Amino acid sequence: MRKKFYLTTPVYYVNDVPHIGHTYTTVAADALARYKRMRGYEVFFLTGTDEHGDKIQQAARKKETTPIELANRVVSRFQSLWKTLHISNDDFLRTTEERHIKVVKEVFLKLYRQDDIYKGTYEGWYCTPCETFWLESQLEGKRVCPECGQAVKKIKEESYLFRLSRYQNRLLQHLEKNPEFVLPPTRKNEVVQFIRGGLRDLSVTRLRLPWGIRCPVDEKHTIYVWVDALLNYISALSYPSDSLFLSFWPANVQLVGKDILKFHAIIWPALLMALGLEPPRLVFAHGWWKMTGEKMSKSKGNIVDPNPLIKDYGADALRYFLLREVPFGEDGSFSLPLFVKRVNSDLANDLGNLLNRTVPLVTRSCGGRIPHPQDGNSAGFEDLTKNTLSRLDQFMDRLSFSEALSAIWQMVKAANLYIDRSAPWRLAKEEEKQKELHTVLYNLLETLRILALILFPFIPSSAQKIWEEIGMEENLDSQILEARDIWGGLVPGREVKKGPPLFPRIKE
Repeated sequence: MRKKFYLTTPVYYVNDVPHIGHTYTTVAADALARYKRMRGYEVFFLTGTDEHGDKIQQAARKKETTPIELANRVVSRFQSLWKTLHISNDDFLRTTEERHIKVVKEVFLKLYRQDDIYKGTYEGWYCTPCETFWLESQLEGKRVCPECGQAVKKIKEESYLFRLSRYQNRLLQHLEKNPEFVLPPTRKNEVVQFIRGGLRDLSVTRLRLPWGIRCPVDEKHTIYVWVDALLNYISALSYPSDSLFLSFWPANVQLVGKDILKFHAIIWPALLMALGLEPPRLVFAHGWWKMTGEKMSKSKGNIVDPNPLIKDYGADALRYFLLREVPFGEDGSFSLPLFVKRVNSDLANDLGNLLNRTVPLVTRSCGGRIPHPQDGNSAGFEDLTKNTLSRLDQFMDRLSFSEALSAIWQMVKAANLYIDRSAPWRLAKEEEKQKELHTVLYNLLETLRILALILFPFIPSSAQKIWEEIGMEENLDSQILEARDIWGGLVPGREVKKGPPLFPRIKE
């Protein structure tokens, strides 16, 4: 039986169209999902949209439409973008779907019946854009939200509350026993400090909010959007008894932006503990992409739309830049000159050039067919390949995408240096050097074959093109990556197929 791997992105809020931040999380999740599939795992990769709440209702009112019509429009934008970016999700869940609503109501009833949810009154400072209550102490004397900077308002109303305080010690114990439950470590420390500061019971319903899931024990109330949204991770698996849920829960990796970490590292595991379920193995909070040092936001007008970048430079160029440029977990700065420089340097000059130098040499010198090499003469590439593969597992398990790509690029650079030093164009002119020439070209083609395999999770469309140009016929997404005996998989005699430049240089 194959090992299971369950991976999620957040459900993205549909009050606005997808931007580079959504793209970053989803591309990272896709790279990890593809890598795990190639390593033989049975993967379930979930993404989706969060469609209830005050913000959606207000956004719909501004656009003079209904909340569901707004949601439908924005959801189609997300789904179209994920298709363009070659995202390989296994499911896309909308929180307005009946399968999700059913589970949310069942969970609420279960927690209410076991006294983890009770009727009371909630008083606090409420931020509508973040759909979050804040304590007086957290506002530090200001009347603005610590997350988004918008004004907060004092609210006191009847509410159903989840006994979050009941799980404070259990959460701290879980974090202590599982030091990699929250990563990076700096984020974990923030979560621990927040919990130690004291957890208050959480308001989990709203009065007078028509756009949401009706509370099953009191129709006047609507279930709080964050509780509704968090439950998507189990409703997509048909909790509680479906074989999908029993096979894949607990989640192996849940990717979130650092601004929603507390919901996922405090409220979410507390809800799961109340349900008698294991928390996820890892909640990883990545950083933000910034423009001129500021977090991107619609109000500041500095949001980067990924669609023009993809149209002008290709989906794989954007995927590569996002995963290579900044260590996952840290903040990064986005600028077009930085993007162009990275694409030209790595993808055009290094990888594209390696393919564009090798295949024409095979066409001219070997009749367009993969030559036979001399036995046992891999020029060190067999060892380099095995070493790279052993490091890749470590990097991908730590979600160190930039380090993984850096290790792969050592192979790319080594292959380009090998061409320069062995000068196959000179060998082609000397009759007695034909065996040496064939070995050099085979080593280059075989290195390109392995590069196509290990780059497939990151730049799937371009990796498939490399694969086909060097004469491979099967689809890359059906390949299993085995480190042992990987060298020598290229069959001599197959025909190579020269294509257009893989990554044309971008004019700066």
